[in-house]
Amino acid sequence: MSSQRVVVHVDDVGMCHGANVAFAELSRSGAVSAGSVMVPCPWSSEVLEWAAGDPGLDLGVHLTLNAEQDHYRWAPLTDRSEAAGMVDADGYMWRRVAAVREHAHPDAVEGEWRAQIDRALAAGVDVTHLDAHMGSSLAPEFCARYVALGVEYRLPVLLTATLSAYGPNKHLAGVSEEVFAEFVAQATSAGMPVFDRVLETDFSRARGTEPDYPAMLASADDELVYCAFHPCRPGPGEIEEIEPDQHHVRTDEYRVFSDPQWTSWLESAEFEVIGMRGLRDAWRSEST
Repeated sequence: MSSQRVVVHVDDVGMCHGANVAFAELSRSGAVSAGSVMVPCPWSSEVLEWAAGDPGLDLGVHLTLNAEQDHYRWAPLTDRSEAAGMVDADGYMWRRVAAVREHAHPDAVEGEWRAQIDRALAAGVDVTHLDAHMGSSLAPEFCARYVALGVEYRLPVLLTATLSAYGPNKHLAGVSEEVFAEFVAQATSAGMPVFDRVLETDFSRARGTEPDYPAMLASADDELVYCAFHPCRPGPGEIEEIEPDQHHVRTDEYRVFSDPQWTSWLESAEFEVIGMRGLRDAWRSEST
């Protein structure tokens, strides 16, 4: 066994029922090792209830500032005023990270994040970590507060040592490595674990093209790797209608990860599959 450790993570839990089912089923089968919930989304209460009743579910908060879909939208838990800048003309979260960066007041962003974390904790969830929907928390306007909240709540936040190693960085155009390094230093000085690489679901994959996740993982030989995957169980009225052009990417992931061959491959892989709870507990232990 090599020294490489890999978190096989489910993003976008709580977005819909199919995402919740995928996370719970795949976690219990050993096909994934952690996930994070989008608390403002309509189906979040379901998975919060499940996680509160099942300590084996390793669930963090997928801090959410965007509602990117065409017709399936959500709003902040907190301030929807014009001064806060958190919502578009329709009263929903902005679709694009660039619009959040342009309009949202950092105080309002922090208040929304706190509300999302506190709702998960109040539901009885043993929250294991914080990460960022569409990478919005890593924007320089907000990232120092993101790290500070992690320190305050004693929850590791998802960061990589360099921005280029953070797979979902396409929404952070124009952010320099020099600026990003300041936030990494902030996390490192607190003793927080920092990932070497984040791999992400390939949302550009054409329908009918079979994904190769072992090859994706083999492409990253870094010591600490985070896989930001998005499996979702198919179902009528669910992801097929929410994301008509790309739903196959999510449902194909669910199919692949539900196959016992995937868990067998993980068990035989050279790397160690870990969850976020272990990283959190080790950091807490070291920082006391």
